[in-house]
Amino acid sequence: MDFLRNIFISPSEPRLRSGWRLLCQFLIMFFVIAFLGSMLYFLSQATPALAFLGDGFFIGVVAYTLSVYIARRWFDRRPFFTLGIEPTSNAIRDVFAGVLIAGLTIGLIFLVELSLGWLEFQGFAPLTAPTLMGLGYWAFAFILVGWGEELLSRGYMLQNLEEGVGLNWAVFISSAIFGLLHAFNPDASIAAVLGILGAGYFLAYGYIRTRQLWLPIGLHIGWNFFEGPIFSFPVSGIETVKLLNHEVTGPALITGGPFGPEAGLIVLPAMAIGAYLIYLYTKALPIKQK
Repeated sequence: MDFLRNIFISPSEPRLRSGWRLLCQFLIMFFVIAFLGSMLYFLSQATPALAFLGDGFFIGVVAYTLSVYIARRWFDRRPFFTLGIEPTSNAIRDVFAGVLIAGLTIGLIFLVELSLGWLEFQGFAPLTAPTLMGLGYWAFAFILVGWGEELLSRGYMLQNLEEGVGLNWAVFISSAIFGLLHAFNPDASIAAVLGILGAGYFLAYGYIRTRQLWLPIGLHIGWNFFEGPIFSFPVSGIETVKLLNHEVTGPALITGGPFGPEAGLIVLPAMAIGAYLIYLYTKALPIKQK
């Protein structure tokens, strides 16, 4: 009995070991995705005007948030906000700092590709009503993505893995899973998965420097929004509304081709510069480190 107990129960307190807690959270998440997907499909068939609720962004953020909340309270036996989402006075500042750092990083990629002739700039898109509506839609969608994926990957997953296998392995495993979650995106490749794995490290650095999720949430939102609508690259293979008309003509090995910069070598120095900006930001402000 003691042997079985040691397999399932943490030796330090009466709760499941971190690996079993992660498995429980995944099963709950899978169930919520399946249930919501089925329910919203039939609902949209009966009321076509509600079809937008079946969007993967909406289903994903509900499944991630609900499953993490249940797992954190029932299996971790910790308050939900202790994942690093306390509504502190620094929260809004960190989110906006993350958005700005990501915007500067993506802007640098754009300027490098333009200056090296790997990108043909063809002009600005007209600011029509559909374009403005598209900007609003994608801003909202990327806020959902930033919240949901960071709550899951740098929140529940990384933090539980850190307890079980230590920080270094936790960052690698959570980032690898983060990369695999994008393996079925349009035009995904091994290079794309590896690039998203690297992005997992980039986002995890924001969490490690603050021990809060607000900075990586801002980084995630800003990266997607500036990459897609503002600088008009594909966002991990997904096309969005665009403010710029251009064509990427450089080598796909470097530019990432139709998947976007994450699948190209150009993302590595860009994320290194972004990580340095994270370091400068967190060093300059009185942020409590753990």
